[in-house]
Amino acid sequence: MSFSQALSGLNAQQEKLGAVGNNIANSQTVGFKSSNVQFADVYAESRIGLGTRTSSVLQNFNQGNIESSGRNMDLAIAGEGFFRFQQPNGEIGYSRNGQLTMTANGDLVNAQGAQIMGYPADAQGNIQGGGDVEALSVDAGDLAASATQNLDVSLNLDAEEEVLAAAPSAQEVANGLDSSQYSYSTNGTIYDSQGNARNLTMYFSKTAANEWRVDARMSGGPEGAPNYGFTDIANGSNFGFTTDGRLNNNFNEFEIDLDAPDEITDADGNALGAGASEFNDTLTSQQIEIDFANTTQFANSSTVNDLSQDGYTSGSLVGVTIEDDGSIMRNYSNEESRAAGQVALVSFRNPEGLSPNGDNLWTATASSGQELVGAPGTGQRGLIEPGAVETSNVDMAAELVDMIVAQRAYQANSQTISTQDELLQTIINL
Repeated sequence: MSFSQALSGLNAQQEKLGAVGNNIANSQTVGFKSSNVQFADVYAESRIGLGTRTSSVLQNFNQGNIESSGRNMDLAIAGEGFFRFQQPNGEIGYSRNGQLTMTANGDLVNAQGAQIMGYPADAQGNIQGGGDVEALSVDAGDLAASATQNLDVSLNLDAEEEVLAAAPSAQEVANGLDSSQYSYSTNGTIYDSQGNARNLTMYFSKTAANEWRVDARMSGGPEGAPNYGFTDIANGSNFGFTTDGRLNNNFNEFEIDLDAPDEITDADGNALGAGASEFNDTLTSQQIEIDFANTTQFANSSTVNDLSQDGYTSGSLVGVTIEDDGSIMRNYSNEESRAAGQVALVSFRNPEGLSPNGDNLWTATASSGQELVGAPGTGQRGLIEPGAVETSNVDMAAELVDMIVAQRAYQANSQTISTQDELLQTIINL
């Protein structure tokens, strides 16, 4: 009589119970994927089989539940794909667990010290997508000031304003015009090359029917900063409107040259803006392009509809956030933000072929195929959910049922051995 069938059943069910126990043990492990044992029968040129064996252990990569963690550095993947990590020994691993922390030098790592990988960004925050991925870090340095280069102004100029004949001089503009010298004025904040906030006042004067002139004055800033006046900043000194009140497209952009002279004086030779020469030594020359593309001339009160510019003062890093496209954003005290990089995701033709490596990591094998790296939301890669984690996909109810079934099968195989033992003992007693 043979005990091999029952012994093979015992061994197979022991492995099944081991897989069930491992699943239950990891029911609270973030990003864990459950596994299941598959059996195969065994025959050796006989009609009665020799029992069973475990043919494979399959991993279940179905999506786990995504739960909010309230922590910005936690990331979950909604859909397919894996995070790519560089381990401390340089090896590459893949994980569904996106619980990250930032080290003192700005590295983004998991609990085991593996550094998440993605696309880097240049100094201006432009992500270098499509190239090689690398371990991501966040630079904690300050954001340098940026001088204003573009100013967009949208306003309506009252078509019923009277024509003003006299044009002010640069010295008069620098000193500030009185209301008799212009038809309408508005101002906004711009920034010089040191990040000093300066006030730019624009004076609009009607010079003829449907024709206007713009004069500008820069003032304010640190103590001793000079005031500068600019005239004839429009193309041909004037810009005009068509008869239906729309801006003539030939006159919609203007430039202000901030390469200041050593000194500005009034008609009597008195200096305007003390310390001009000192500030001119420290400030970099800049030009500001002013776009009036949406400006109109209707018979309504002159008013500004929109005014925006692209300059800013310097700022220190006050926080790091991660967007749903994987972009890692550095947020600064001057309310500016710059990308430090973008988390990449990896997909595989056969995820079930990945080899579990422990610590929530898998490694690629010939069975899984080569990694396919890309940005979140592209190809077969899912999107990133910041401030959330993917829970284990273990179904506790199903695992408990499987455990009962495996236990019964184990007991039945044991009973087979006991029965055969009794029959063998009967034969021996004969």
